Amino acid sequence: MANAFLVVRMRGTVNVPHWAKTTLNLLHLERKFRATIIPARENTKGMLDKIKHYVSWQEVDSATMKELLEKKARKEGYKKITSEDIVKLGFKSSEDLAKSLTEGTASLSKLKPLKPWFALSPPRHGFKRNTKKMYGEGGILGNHKELLAQVRNMI
Repeated sequence: MANAFLVVRMRGTVNVPHWAKTTLNLLHLERKFRATIIPARENTKGMLDKIKHYVSWQEVDSATMKELLEKKARKEGYKKITSEDIVKLGFKSSEDLAKSLTEGTASLSKLKPLKPWFALSPPRHGFKRNTKKMYGEGGILGNHKELLAQVRNMI
Protein backbone atom coordinates (compact mmCIF):
# COMPACT_ATOMS: atom_id res chain seq x y z
CA MET A 1 0.00 0.00 0.00
CA ALA A 2 1.46 3.31 -1.10
CA ASN A 3 1.78 6.16 1.39
CA ALA A 4 2.53 9.07 -0.96
CA PHE A 5 2.77 9.61 -4.69
CA LEU A 6 5.19 11.73 -6.68
CA VAL A 7 3.03 13.32 -9.41
CA VAL A 8 4.59 15.06 -12.43
CA ARG A 9 2.64 16.96 -15.08
CA MET A 10 3.89 15.72 -18.45
CA ARG A 11 1.51 17.44 -20.88
CA GLY A 12 1.30 21.17 -21.59
CA THR A 13 -1.45 23.69 -20.89
CA VAL A 14 -3.09 23.97 -24.33
CA ASN A 15 -6.43 22.25 -25.11
CA VAL A 16 -6.90 20.98 -21.56
CA PRO A 17 -10.61 20.66 -20.68
CA HIS A 18 -11.96 22.75 -17.81
CA TRP A 19 -12.54 19.77 -15.46
CA ALA A 20 -8.96 18.55 -15.92
CA LYS A 21 -7.52 22.05 -15.49
CA THR A 22 -9.43 22.43 -12.20
CA THR A 23 -8.07 19.12 -10.86
CA LEU A 24 -4.51 19.95 -11.97
CA ASN A 25 -4.74 23.36 -10.26
CA LEU A 26 -5.96 21.74 -7.03
CA LEU A 27 -2.82 19.57 -7.12
CA HIS A 28 -0.64 22.68 -7.81
CA LEU A 29 0.36 21.35 -11.24
CA GLU A 30 -0.32 24.52 -13.24
CA ARG A 31 2.60 24.09 -15.68
CA LYS A 32 4.39 21.35 -17.58
CA PHE A 33 7.10 19.45 -15.65
CA ARG A 34 5.82 20.60 -12.25
CA ALA A 35 5.98 17.87 -9.63
CA THR A 36 4.27 17.51 -6.27
CA ILE A 37 3.94 14.95 -3.50
CA ILE A 38 0.43 13.91 -2.49
CA PRO A 39 -0.59 11.50 0.29
CA ALA A 40 -2.25 8.32 -1.01
CA ARG A 41 -5.93 8.48 -0.05
CA GLU A 42 -9.15 7.52 -1.80
CA ASN A 43 -9.89 11.06 -2.98
CA THR A 44 -6.35 11.66 -4.29
CA LYS A 45 -6.41 8.33 -6.17
CA GLY A 46 -9.67 9.48 -7.78
CA MET A 47 -8.07 12.78 -8.78
CA LEU A 48 -5.10 10.96 -10.31
CA ASP A 49 -7.39 8.65 -12.23
CA LYS A 50 -9.32 11.64 -13.56
CA ILE A 51 -6.21 13.42 -14.93
CA LYS A 52 -4.21 10.33 -15.92
CA HIS A 53 -3.86 11.60 -19.52
CA TYR A 54 -1.89 14.65 -18.34
CA VAL A 55 0.32 13.37 -15.50
CA SER A 56 2.59 10.51 -14.45
CA TRP A 57 2.80 9.22 -10.89
CA GLN A 58 4.61 6.64 -8.84
CA GLU A 59 5.01 5.79 -5.16
CA VAL A 60 7.90 7.93 -3.89
CA ASP A 61 10.91 6.71 -1.89
CA SER A 62 12.73 8.82 0.69
CA ALA A 63 16.03 8.97 -1.27
CA THR A 64 14.34 10.62 -4.28
CA MET A 65 12.30 12.81 -1.93
CA LYS A 66 15.45 14.03 -0.15
CA GLU A 67 17.15 14.81 -3.48
CA LEU A 68 14.07 16.74 -4.68
CA LEU A 69 13.92 18.72 -1.43
CA GLU A 70 17.61 19.63 -1.46
CA LYS A 71 17.83 20.56 -5.14
CA LYS A 72 14.38 21.74 -6.22
CA ALA A 73 12.40 22.85 -3.14
CA ARG A 74 11.76 26.60 -3.11
CA LYS A 75 10.31 29.17 -0.72
CA GLU A 76 8.91 32.69 -1.18
CA GLY A 77 10.83 34.70 -3.75
CA TYR A 78 11.85 31.41 -5.45
CA LYS A 79 14.84 31.06 -3.09
CA LYS A 80 16.33 27.69 -2.18
CA ILE A 81 15.39 26.34 1.24
CA THR A 82 18.04 26.21 3.95
CA SER A 83 18.47 23.94 6.95
CA GLU A 84 17.14 26.78 9.16
CA ASP A 85 13.89 26.77 7.13
CA ILE A 86 13.52 23.02 7.72
CA VAL A 87 14.09 23.47 11.47
CA LYS A 88 11.48 26.29 11.53
CA LEU A 89 8.96 23.88 9.98
CA GLY A 90 9.54 21.56 12.94
CA PHE A 91 11.78 18.90 11.37
CA LYS A 92 15.32 18.00 12.44
CA SER A 93 16.80 17.68 8.94
CA SER A 94 15.94 17.24 5.27
CA GLU A 95 15.98 13.44 5.82
CA ASP A 96 13.36 13.86 8.55
CA LEU A 97 11.16 16.04 6.28
CA ALA A 98 11.62 13.62 3.34
CA LYS A 99 10.62 10.69 5.55
CA SER A 100 7.41 12.33 6.78
CA LEU A 101 6.46 13.35 3.21
CA THR A 102 7.02 9.81 1.88
CA GLU A 103 4.99 8.33 4.74
CA GLY A 104 2.15 10.71 3.89
CA THR A 105 2.11 12.28 7.39
CA ALA A 106 3.14 15.75 6.10
CA SER A 107 1.72 17.51 3.08
CA LEU A 108 3.67 19.94 0.87
CA SER A 109 0.76 22.38 0.61
CA LYS A 110 0.57 22.69 4.42
CA LEU A 111 4.29 23.48 4.86
CA LYS A 112 4.49 27.27 4.68
CA PRO A 113 6.61 29.07 3.37
CA LEU A 114 7.57 26.17 1.05
CA LYS A 115 6.15 26.17 -2.46
CA PRO A 116 3.73 23.24 -2.86
CA TRP A 117 5.51 22.08 -6.04
CA PHE A 118 8.92 21.41 -7.56
CA ALA A 119 9.79 22.94 -10.94
CA LEU A 120 11.63 20.25 -12.90
CA SER A 121 13.45 20.70 -16.18
CA PRO A 122 12.86 18.52 -19.25
CA PRO A 123 14.73 15.20 -18.91
CA ARG A 124 18.37 15.06 -19.99
CA HIS A 125 18.73 12.74 -23.00
CA GLY A 126 14.98 12.98 -23.63
CA PHE A 127 12.10 10.64 -22.90
CA LYS A 128 12.71 6.95 -23.62
CA ARG A 129 9.00 6.26 -24.18
CA ASN A 130 6.11 7.89 -26.04
CA THR A 131 4.88 11.07 -24.30
CA LYS A 132 1.32 10.85 -25.64
CA LYS A 133 0.41 7.32 -24.52
CA MET A 134 -0.44 5.67 -21.22
CA TYR A 135 2.28 3.60 -19.51
CA GLY A 136 0.62 0.31 -20.43
CA GLU A 137 0.69 1.31 -24.12
CA GLY A 138 4.42 2.08 -24.10
CA GLY A 139 4.10 5.71 -22.97
CA ILE A 140 4.88 7.78 -19.87
CA LEU A 141 1.39 8.82 -18.69
CA GLY A 142 -0.58 7.37 -15.80
CA ASN A 143 0.91 5.10 -13.15
CA HIS A 144 4.51 5.09 -14.40
CA LYS A 145 6.74 2.33 -12.99
CA GLU A 146 10.06 4.00 -13.95
CA LEU A 147 9.14 7.59 -13.05
CA LEU A 148 11.72 7.95 -10.26
CA ALA A 149 14.58 7.24 -12.70
CA GLN A 150 12.99 9.72 -15.15
CA VAL A 151 12.72 12.38 -12.42
CA ARG A 152 16.40 11.97 -11.54
CA ASN A 153 17.14 13.04 -15.15
CA MET A 154 14.85 16.06 -14.67
CA ILE A 155 16.44 17.39 -11.45
